Amino acid sequence: MTDDDALRLTGGMPLGGTVKVRGSKNAVPKLMVAALLTGEPVVIHNVSQIFDTWLVSELLDTLGCATAQPADGQLRIEARDIHPAATRDLEYFHTRSRIPVLTCAPLLHRVGEAELWKPGGCSIGERPVDLHLEVLRAFGATSERTETGFKLTARAGGLRGAVVELKYPSVGATEQFLLGAVVATGDSELRNAAMEPEIIDLISMLQRMGALITVQPDRAIQVTGVSRLRGVSHTAIPDRLEAASWASLALATDGHITVSGVRQADLGTYLNVYRRAGGEFDFSSDGSEVTFRRERSMLRPLVIETDVHPGFMTDWQSPMITALTQAEGVTVLHETVHENRLGYSKALSALGAQMQIFTECLGRTRCRFGSRNHRHSAVVVGPTKLQGTTVQVPDLRAGFSYVLAALVAQGDSTVTGVSLLDRGYENFREKLLGVGVKLR
Repeated sequence: MTDDDALRLTGGMPLGGTVKVRGSKNAVPKLMVAALLTGEPVVIHNVSQIFDTWLVSELLDTLGCATAQPADGQLRIEARDIHPAATRDLEYFHTRSRIPVLTCAPLLHRVGEAELWKPGGCSIGERPVDLHLEVLRAFGATSERTETGFKLTARAGGLRGAVVELKYPSVGATEQFLLGAVVATGDSELRNAAMEPEIIDLISMLQRMGALITVQPDRAIQVTGVSRLRGVSHTAIPDRLEAASWASLALATDGHITVSGVRQADLGTYLNVYRRAGGEFDFSSDGSEVTFRRERSMLRPLVIETDVHPGFMTDWQSPMITALTQAEGVTVLHETVHENRLGYSKALSALGAQMQIFTECLGRTRCRFGSRNHRHSAVVVGPTKLQGTTVQVPDLRAGFSYVLAALVAQGDSTVTGVSLLDRGYENFREKLLGVGVKLR
């Protein structure tokens, strides 16, 4: 472990300052992949300097793209002459991120072949490729099983329009559908699609590139394929996940943290939960800056059930639940999106939190994990005085929760494995210092 991979934090103090967020971690890499659909230049603005964007830039270079960052927050991609990646390169990228899976549809369109590997990324549950494979096969791709996944080939004439109904509104499968349907011959329709703001941002960019996409109110997306897409200049939406992380830190430490570069509409569900917990917020007139604070001296316990958009995001729950260890009473969590998202409970318990994990569904509805023995519900009793200790980060969002818990705890804590946070938080250490964290 290097010094840069560990944070030594002193907790127990209210925090205050300003944090700027830029393009969404869950949006920008997908916009970058969409650049593979055209040979003309694509310029993406508001790009964060995080691990995921670096990795995808490297991936695009490996596929034959020319990528450049001529100015702060701007990324230029030109995919004029692209080619499949070598097996050793595929292993490198696919074991580090789930984003390379999304290159399958563009590569089938541009070069006629692609490989579908089991995706990497954070260990928050299974991320099977069956939905991606279902979508690509529906477009006419043939598949051959390999040791690492599937080898895909586009049939003569390229991809063709298809009607697909997802058994679950998967974000990744919806993105794969969009990247294939916009250049497939004929009409396509996706039913039970994901409708997250990051999906709408991808649709917006594709429309500006010349795609014909209609979003229906019943989770259906209709697409008429076009023969050619053009280049575009597009500004990515801000990262609503990072904004909520800093908001939860203000709530937990009884601080005042201002987050700039946000969009209020993307945070609507989170803001309601934040206020119910005893927090308050003040937006600027244009909605691009918000200050988060406590309204009550003692936080209220809540019942939280995660869900696909417009429900409460799975990425929001670990920082919020960590903050609610300081609420007076019993908080109940039901995680319905990822079956292994409660791994952070061990560290919270080590810090002194009273948190129990259950395999039963403790929410309003029985979810798809209820009969599969997954530990996906939790009960938290508070308030508890957390005490500093040493904890190891397991994944990105849990990592922020560990830092948050350490900053609530009395005394000093050491958080190791912090480099994982570089996947989703730009200039993370500098931002901590900017809100008053005592950092060694």
